[in-house]
Amino acid sequence: MQQNIQTKDLCPGTVLSVWGSVIDVYFPHQLPPMQSELHAGAHNEIVIEVLSQLNSHTIRGIALTSTRGLSRGVKVINTGHPLRVPVGRQLLGRMLNVFGETIDLGKPIEGANLRSIHHESPALVERPPRSEIFKTGIKAIDLLSPLERGGKAGLFGGAGVGKTVLITELIHNVVGEHKGVSLFCGIGERCREAEELYREMNQAGVLDNTVMVFGQMNEPPGARYRVGHAALTMAEYFRDDQRQDVLLLIDNIFRFIQAGTEVSGLMGELPSRVGYQPTLASDLAGLEERICTTTNGSITSVQAVYVPADDFTDPSAVHTFAHLSTSVVLSRKRAAAGLYPAIDLLNSSSKMLMPPLVGERHYRVAQDVRETLANFEDLKDIIAMLGLEELSREDQRIVNRARRLERFLTQPFFSTEQFTSYQGKFVSLDDTLHGCERILNDEFHDVPERALYMIGVIEEAEKVVL
Repeated sequence: MQQNIQTKDLCPGTVLSVWGSVIDVYFPHQLPPMQSELHAGAHNEIVIEVLSQLNSHTIRGIALTSTRGLSRGVKVINTGHPLRVPVGRQLLGRMLNVFGETIDLGKPIEGANLRSIHHESPALVERPPRSEIFKTGIKAIDLLSPLERGGKAGLFGGAGVGKTVLITELIHNVVGEHKGVSLFCGIGERCREAEELYREMNQAGVLDNTVMVFGQMNEPPGARYRVGHAALTMAEYFRDDQRQDVLLLIDNIFRFIQAGTEVSGLMGELPSRVGYQPTLASDLAGLEERICTTTNGSITSVQAVYVPADDFTDPSAVHTFAHLSTSVVLSRKRAAAGLYPAIDLLNSSSKMLMPPLVGERHYRVAQDVRETLANFEDLKDIIAMLGLEELSREDQRIVNRARRLERFLTQPFFSTEQFTSYQGKFVSLDDTLHGCERILNDEFHDVPERALYMIGVIEEAEKVVL
């Protein structure tokens, strides 16, 4: 009897209409549940996800693949389960699509467990009631914009300022220091960017502990809309089953919102402000709230954020910023000056930078560094017009400290060793604070600025002088 009911529930349907990526399907007996995975086409190559039930016999779904060749009357198979992706350690070092299929010309993944991409965020009782610093070993980030373990950080920057280099270095340090894994999720990536990132990570030696998942720009909006959920499902396996720290890098979170807007428009939903979907807040929260720390491990996310037309009142920017705990801003001016990583030291910020969370010493040093750099910024116009000699003695000391702080907060990366003559450095937070304190105390007043450029700990500057 149970077998007859199950067979009846999975009875195939037929296509009623096809509007681009939107497909209406008639089921004579039992409607498939919401978010079910359906297959159609000669070889079941067309994947459809159920997004609404129009009546007792008709569903409306969005295609995650091309609908070329699909027509009215074609049979549609109900798989009886939501969209699933493989999880496991055999995914490490591979490049996958939204279905968990390999796209790196390597062997298909076999024998892996399959999990639904749709999960509820962990309950509050599963989350430890404390905030911890996620140490990256990068001086400028750990000092002025520390990441939260299990938190979300926004990475702001245009093309050519070092986003990819910073991402690969974060992956390298997470693997080395936290014994964790990294997962890169490309939403709406150009195929050129995906190929370059894969090659650069391979050359940097960080690919073996990284999973790469892509929903590329030329794919249907449904695939781009769900690739973030697929990547998160893989990340949750490493956090919950392997009990590891996971670094999840998303590029670009705005493309997820954009794909959701396209899907909403195709489904005929009434748009809200600026044309976004009416469920913008809940769609974004459904993805972001799964990124957190539990008693098993943590998923820490660094997300590239595109702000449409630099309008920070845009609904996509407003809702994204509500989830972020840290903002890391990359500066083209610093990149042009050769100060790498090109992090804007004054505009980058973190909600974690408070005495109860980071400690009195860290907070005090960070505030002193920021104040010194801000004063230097105010003096730049006077220096340009009158020269450094016209400043007061105290202002000259501020400029001296600021220029040395700027150079001390540069750092050679492991991921760029093959391109530069500098050996990569991982710098602990204590060493960073110690170095900044010594510079603020004018201990390096007479040391040439070049001695502090591209070093790790402050003691290296003394060796250069000697």
